[in-house]
Amino acid sequence: MKNLPTDLLRTFVTINQLGGFTPAGERLGRSQPAISLQVKRLEELLDIRLFHRASGLQLTEEGQLLLGYAQKMLDLNDAVVSRLSSPKVSGSVRLGIPNDFEVSFLATTIGRFSQAYPNVTLDVSSDISANLLQDYGKGEYDLVMAIEESNLAQPRLTDYIMEPLVWVRGNNLILEPDAPLPLILYPKGCLYRKSLLNALTQAKLPWRIVYSTSSLLGIHAAIKAGLGISVLSRSTVPEGLEASSTYASCPNLGSVSVGFCYEPNTLTPASRMLLDYLKHGLNAL
Repeated sequence: MKNLPTDLLRTFVTINQLGGFTPAGERLGRSQPAISLQVKRLEELLDIRLFHRASGLQLTEEGQLLLGYAQKMLDLNDAVVSRLSSPKVSGSVRLGIPNDFEVSFLATTIGRFSQAYPNVTLDVSSDISANLLQDYGKGEYDLVMAIEESNLAQPRLTDYIMEPLVWVRGNNLILEPDAPLPLILYPKGCLYRKSLLNALTQAKLPWRIVYSTSSLLGIHAAIKAGLGISVLSRSTVPEGLEASSTYASCPNLGSVSVGFCYEPNTLTPASRMLLDYLKHGLNAL
């Protein structure tokens, strides 16, 4: 029976996450030739081709199958290593997280943290970023993950990444010519909503709000029902919905910054451990 080395699987998964051999090498601390050699070793071990290299590193059918298994194997490996080798940490952490990152981070990053540090109690709340940052200022959170405008002269967030905003719609959406664009939005105060309405106003495009909710699942359900179109950051778009930076006559909305707000000098050991997990999860996007 063959054994699959986890370092080869991690290289393969990282290439897919970052979209290339060179960025994967930078993330893993290896040269591009070393990354190529690891992929070749994995292909030889399984006697398959993983990529259509002439088509922009698109996965072969076998590569798609391996990717799912590889991610599960790495998740299990990382959970075991964290559980057995991590320092014993206890306490509680009050975390605020944006609505649209709630589902993906709860299912992956936050879930893995809870498995690795079972003695840490997490108090997680989701809301729009404006409310999260306001409540952080009142002392209601130890750590906040939030979204803010990009290219600010004095950004409030640290350790942030840039996330493109995309138009999101269902495949059953039909736009009537010259009719106001039907919008599905988070409530007032949401940065997505502000960016969207400002862009449509500047482009002199008519619009109307057909559905507004603070619930991520409500936003998704309204889009799937064909009520209208919405805007999300690219990495939070769920499967089954269509997304693009431009759509019909809709303008490009640019990017936002996604990062963290915290006071380094007051973070507890448990908060620091959680922050490390969240940073890793965000960079993996």
